[in-house]
Amino acid sequence: MNIEKQRYLQGDEKGYWFVSYQGKLWLPDGEIPAGTAADFGFSGLLAQPIGEWQGQTAWLISKEMAKSMNSIRPLLRNTDPSLFYMAGRAVQLSEFYRSHKYCGYCGHEMSISQVEWCCLCHHCHQRYYPQISPSIIVAIRHQNKILLAKHQRHNRENLYTVLAGFTEIGETMEMTVVREVFEETQIKIKNIRYVTSQPWPFPNSMMMAYLAEYESGEITIDNNELVQADWFHYTELPKIPEYGTVARRLIEDTIVLCREYDEHHQA
Repeated sequence: MNIEKQRYLQGDEKGYWFVSYQGKLWLPDGEIPAGTAADFGFSGLLAQPIGEWQGQTAWLISKEMAKSMNSIRPLLRNTDPSLFYMAGRAVQLSEFYRSHKYCGYCGHEMSISQVEWCCLCHHCHQRYYPQISPSIIVAIRHQNKILLAKHQRHNRENLYTVLAGFTEIGETMEMTVVREVFEETQIKIKNIRYVTSQPWPFPNSMMMAYLAEYESGEITIDNNELVQADWFHYTELPKIPEYGTVARRLIEDTIVLCREYDEHHQA
C-alpha cells in the first residue's frame, strides 16, 4: 500500500473522518461522519489518509472530541466488515503515534514517516513500526456439545464465549491453541483446524481462529481467567457473542458440526 503523508487540512478535503483518541473513535449518531473538513471544523488540523472506504478517502485525525467518543465495537454490526477493519486501523495508528513520540533508545523526539507507517528517530536512526500481537481463539466440540466459558471480563454481562489467548515467544499458533486450552480448562484437544482470522484492535491483536475436538480430561478452570466453563448442548446455549465477531463465527460453525453428529448417530 502507498502511504500518504500527513498534512494540514485546507478545508476542502472530502471523505470519511476517523477521529480517534485513547482507543476510541468519534461516532456522532453512531456512524463515521462523511463530508468535507470544513463541514466539521477540521480546517488547519493535522490529518493523514489511511486508505479508502466506499470509494472515498478515509482520513485519520488524532484528536479527542467533546462528545460521542466511543468504542468501535458497534461497527461490527455493519453489514460491510471493511468498515470495522478501517476503524481498527485508525484506532491502532492513532494510539501508535501517541505512544511513540519519543525514542525508546535515546529519548529524542521522533517524527512520523512520510513513506510508511512507522515513527523515525533522526538522532539514533531507529524505526518503530506498529506492533500486532498474534493471538488464537478456538471453539471445542465434544460430540453434540460445545465448550463455552464466562471470562472474568465478561462476568457482568453474563456472556459466554470460546477460549482465546496470546501467542508466546517460540510457539506456533497450534501450540498456542493447545497450551491456552489446557491452562484455562485442563482438558486436552485434538484435530485442530484453522478457520479464519480477524483483526481485533482491542488493543492490537490479530485473532487466528480454530476449531478443535475434545480428547480427554475434566474441566478445571483457571480462576484468574475464567468464572465458569462447561459443555453446552448446541440447542441450549447461553448468551453468546454478537454477529460480526470471529467468536460467533466459530460457535455457528460448531453448531453445524454438532447437528451433523446428531444426524449421523440418529440415522
